[in-house]
Amino acid sequence: MSSKVQTNKAPAAIGPYSQAMVVGNLIFTSGQIPLSPETGVLEGENITEQTHRVCKNLKAVLEAAGSSLEKVVKTTCFLDDMADFAAFNEVYAEYFTGKPARSCVAVKTLPKNALVEVEVIAEKE
Repeated sequence: MSSKVQTNKAPAAIGPYSQAMVVGNLIFTSGQIPLSPETGVLEGENITEQTHRVCKNLKAVLEAAGSSLEKVVKTTCFLDDMADFAAFNEVYAEYFTGKPARSCVAVKTLPKNALVEVEVIAEKE
């Protein structure tokens, strides 16, 4: 049995999907881009600012699902440009201190021309 996660502390879905799904003891988030939860507008001018917003959005979704960033076991990261990899890693390391498994790839274009998108799988608390 699965349940949908919805919180106003993270941006509303911009398509036909949920912010996250809880299946058993696992939480699967949808990819988060750097949208302001209040306005739905892209936030941040550079990879550092946008990565902070993405991580804050993920934190809010996980908390609404009964988990936290510390319980993340896998991340999938999408960058607009691999030249941003080092700057992305600096911010990412501040939030994902448990060093979960990770994939990180460059993609041609992200929704709303964001520079970064991250999705996670986490255990419930």
